Amino acid sequence: MFDSRYIRTFHEVVRTGSYSAAARTLGYTQPAVSQQMKALERDLGTPLFTRVGRGIRLTEAGEALTRHTEVILDSLTAAQQQIDAIARLRAGRVRVCAFPSAGATLIPEAMAMLAAEHPGIRVELTESEPPESLRLVAEGACDISLAFSYPGQSAEIPGELSEVRLLEDPLTVLLPTGHPLARRRSVRLADLAHERWIAGCLRCRANFLHACAEEGFTPDIACTTDDNLVMQSLVAAGVGIAMVPQLVLSFLCHQKVTGRIVEPHTRRRVHAYALRDHLRIPATALVLDRLVAVAERKIGC
Repeated sequence: MFDSRYIRTFHEVVRTGSYSAAARTLGYTQPAVSQQMKALERDLGTPLFTRVGRGIRLTEAGEALTRHTEVILDSLTAAQQQIDAIARLRAGRVRVCAFPSAGATLIPEAMAMLAAEHPGIRVELTESEPPESLRLVAEGACDISLAFSYPGQSAEIPGELSEVRLLEDPLTVLLPTGHPLARRRSVRLADLAHERWIAGCLRCRANFLHACAEEGFTPDIACTTDDNLVMQSLVAAGVGIAMVPQLVLSFLCHQKVTGRIVEPHTRRRVHAYALRDHLRIPATALVLDRLVAVAERKIGC
């Protein structure tokens, strides 16, 4: 493989017709140009020029290379411009994998900030729950993963990932607005022991069952769903009540549903994860920074 610098020098020699003229244009010495052309010929394994009197003439190989030089240089220039745009945050793509409530709350605000500051950055979104979302980022299928964990649950964090703390998300209970306990600011979990429940994803369900066991009862689970909107509809229809993270309350869609803090207080931890090497990529670092900024505002609300 030849050095791209030699191609630029070769192009200038052909354009100007001599080593000395190319040297003047490029700001090199004539011996430096001659050495580069000899190195290029060694790399290619064939002469590119022959001497004719005091001038030079292209060989057949030289003529063949000349036909491709413009394309090579144009491609190199385009590549450099694209890389420069990515490095300076004028362009770039970041693939983000998030669990549903983060996708509906943290992601939109972060993307709005990006659109205002760096409109050339594109974010591709996928949805997945941990630990699958952590596996995706570890395998390089996405650049950033938003994941959550509950106290006492194993982290299951691949060693090659870097962790960025976002927030702690208090747990709440979704109740029909006409429920007797809906008038309270907070609800003790033990007071809901005789209710029917709608349970969520596997990780949330495991924490829910553990919390109920700590309060001395086994919940009557009417049905389970990973879909927050379906869960709200079920609560609104009176099928049961549900324990959900507070982030879910920011996109309640039913006027017949309300959320109340659960006592004793339990919080899930929300983090962003990326491969350590990816933290050096400007667009990835930028998206992480904006996610942290949005999370800090959520904490303050």
